Amino acid sequence: MNKGGVGLGSGSSGGPTAAAAAAAQKQKALLQRVETNIGNIVDNFSHLVSVGRVQAADSLLKLVSEFKQTAIFSGLASLNDHVEQRTAVFNQQAEKSDRMLARIGEEAAASLTELESHYYSSAQRTSQIPQP
Repeated sequence: MNKGGVGLGSGSSGGPTAAAAAAAQKQKALLQRVETNIGNIVDNFSHLVSVGRVQAADSLLKLVSEFKQTAIFSGLASLNDHVEQRTAVFNQQAEKSDRMLARIGEEAAASLTELESHYYSSAQRTSQIPQP
């Protein structure tokens, strides 16, 4: 009957320290993953913006080419009409891009909020907060 008491007393001295070290290591690994994921989100968003700029530059180069052709083959009145039409199309594309970027930003913010919520409510984090 006394064996249970002796075994518990000798095993409990090293256990909490090892568990605390393991929990701290795991928390560190999770924080590194969160930082990596946030970095990836920022990189992906930057890439999307860069791609949008490249596409806009391509569109502008094509527009310049079309202007040259139009100026050569038609009069000033038809050129003005064409410019107005292309301007309207580019304005629509710009609005669409702005809406898409806003939606992506909102989704990224929501994802970040969710990650923060999971982090702050995690069992590991709450077990390592010193109690007053």
